[in-house]
Amino acid sequence: MTRRLLWASLDDERPNREFHWLSLMPDTRVTVAGGPPPSGDVDWIERSYRRPVKRFKEAVALAWMKDMRSVPANFDWIASLELCSMITAQASTWARDNGVRQCVVIWANDPELIFYRLPPYRQALDKARRADLFLNFVRSGYDHCLALGLPEERCAWVLPGVDTALFHPAAAPQVDPVITFASGLWPKKGLSLVLDAFDLVRATVPEARLQIVGSGPDQSVAQAAQERTGGAVRWLGPMRPDQIAAVLRDSAVFTTAPWAQRRWNEQYGLAYLEAMASGLPVVTTISGTNHEAVGPPNIRVPHDAEALAEGLVRFLTNEGLRGDVGRLNRMTVVRDHDMLTQSARMAAVFRTSELQPRR
Repeated sequence: MTRRLLWASLDDERPNREFHWLSLMPDTRVTVAGGPPPSGDVDWIERSYRRPVKRFKEAVALAWMKDMRSVPANFDWIASLELCSMITAQASTWARDNGVRQCVVIWANDPELIFYRLPPYRQALDKARRADLFLNFVRSGYDHCLALGLPEERCAWVLPGVDTALFHPAAAPQVDPVITFASGLWPKKGLSLVLDAFDLVRATVPEARLQIVGSGPDQSVAQAAQERTGGAVRWLGPMRPDQIAAVLRDSAVFTTAPWAQRRWNEQYGLAYLEAMASGLPVVTTISGTNHEAVGPPNIRVPHDAEALAEGLVRFLTNEGLRGDVGRLNRMTVVRDHDMLTQSARMAAVFRTSELQPRR
């Protein structure tokens, strides 16, 4: 029988991620409630949101889905993102009222997250504790669920998936010293530090180039760097996944520089996986639990421009090392992160949960 799963979307959820992976589970049909019209083979129930405060984004946004109670209850599961989100709180109530199983999808990796202690997020967490399944995409997320006192038998851990057919190495590797930064252009992603490091890189590798992909508040920083460097830095703007894949195949090294803040640290980093699937080595800063995605012989350094530049120069000046690390990265992603394989593993987790009595 086909599993019918309702995905309750956040107001500003990044598109085609978690619900897309769930839609690829065998024998599963996904319907997305809310958000913009989704792409892919899913159904859509249009809903708008009430959002009195715009300060926070994504899972901690103070945003509620309008008229969620009227969503038809012809589903086996309802799923949503993160334990403390307002949408998860609504999903918990909807699941209880309609006798539907609930799954909470989790990236959070810190049981001391301040929002877990603040209303109304604390109340959302309390409601979510009744869920049937807590599906984590990072091992540290699984550990943090146990630290929060969630029952181990309802917690699971499956690594996130990447389209390894779309993100693949170039037919011939890039021999020029081209660095790519692909991320949301938010200060927490560290573009300013990358630019400082790039200035140091050019002292040793004057022909180096830096490509910046993404959009956000730091767009002006990227544009100013492009002007200042005469084009050695290029801001390419936001791109579709296929365009990002092409840029990565034209690169020699991938970099970002996330830095931990009170309300956020790097949890994993799908951009790392896309770069690794494309056969690139990664140089990044130590943040949160990004070591789960970026292991040796890739390079993680403190949040320091000189250390970041040293790592970049190491790969830019050693084509053989770049090739060795890139091949290892590709093999690792194909083994552990192929999208269809990981979605099948998610389906196995759901099947195990479905054998348990409904809560």
